[in-house]
Amino acid sequence: MFATETFRQHFPSLSRLHQGKPLIFMDGPGGTQVPTHVIKAISGYYETSNSNSHGVFITTQETDLVIEDMRKKVAALLGAEHPNTISIGQNMTTLNFALAKGIGRKLQPGDEILITQLDHEGNRGPWLSLRERGILVREVELLPNGTLDYTDMEKKITERTRVVAIGMASNALGTVNDLKKARELAYRSGAWLVLDAVHYAPHFSIDVQELGCDFLLCSAYKFYGPHVGLLYSRPGLLDQIPTDRLRTAGQAAPENIETGTLNHAAIAGVSAAVDFIASYGAGNSLREKIVDAYRQFGAHERMLAEKLYNGLSACKELTIIGQSFQTSHRSPTISFLHHRLSAEQVCRKLAEKNICAWDGHFYAMRAIEKLGLLEKGGVTRLGISAYNTTAEIDAVVQAVQAL
Repeated sequence: MFATETFRQHFPSLSRLHQGKPLIFMDGPGGTQVPTHVIKAISGYYETSNSNSHGVFITTQETDLVIEDMRKKVAALLGAEHPNTISIGQNMTTLNFALAKGIGRKLQPGDEILITQLDHEGNRGPWLSLRERGILVREVELLPNGTLDYTDMEKKITERTRVVAIGMASNALGTVNDLKKARELAYRSGAWLVLDAVHYAPHFSIDVQELGCDFLLCSAYKFYGPHVGLLYSRPGLLDQIPTDRLRTAGQAAPENIETGTLNHAAIAGVSAAVDFIASYGAGNSLREKIVDAYRQFGAHERMLAEKLYNGLSACKELTIIGQSFQTSHRSPTISFLHHRLSAEQVCRKLAEKNICAWDGHFYAMRAIEKLGLLEKGGVTRLGISAYNTTAEIDAVVQAVQAL
């Protein structure tokens, strides 16, 4: 049984009161709350080691170690081959634009890229921008049940497909995609597989070697860390990409896609976030502890998500968008459409009861548009994180029913 109350004690924001009552954070898909361990790591860096990198004095050497340590820990988080597969950026979208621009320089007019209608724009826009270079960008159709049409995917991958860009899980609907199918089809055409793990990484352990992906992107602020973007590149692959960089920058991975001075304090926070996750797992290695922690988080989150889904399903005034929890693999994110109120109106009424929920398209604009919901103001999204409780779910269901 996951010790939720003990876990919650690490998050100072969870004790905040608004109008005398606690907040219920159901906004995790937009960014989780941050534990004290991470906050102290960030402030501790500023207190003791604030410096630029690659110098000879003590604080700059400590900064280099902060960066190296983060690469090691994120490599363990993702099951990567070694730390030099991990690049650092401002956020996932910025990194993906840099990656797409570099890859675009290797492509020829008439080459093809496959994206999906389900994805966040962070894994669509960078690839769509390559149309100006004569690259054909196709998109996999989204089915009404919130899943991708894999028959359509198979039809649209050709001998000219060079990149398949797909999200691991939908931040709008909670759908977890068939990544084995995507990998199989990408292999068939010799295409690179680019995975967006931003919504997947907070809830499930990742093994990039098992996935067989070429690139994977995620963001630390979705798994209890600060705003830092992370890129995994298969060993030797990023070295082949002509990225934008200054002549003073490193010419090899992982630095060749990192521009300017990095956010060193936030990087220290990323390491602390990985350590925090691992502290809840059992095992001999950091990797084993991380995998076990995710197993515990996942079981707790799924239990709460099923309770929330069942409670919302009993509300006659709304329709849940996406798959049910009879699906074997789904993230704990639930979106719905109210029959009388707009998504913004729903969120305003929930906010009056101290429930933090999001409305709109959440940058998965194409998916919401495809489902015919964009003109209605999108959907209301409730996302569960490991610090949520059964009492909070009961309160949320009661508040939605009261609408």
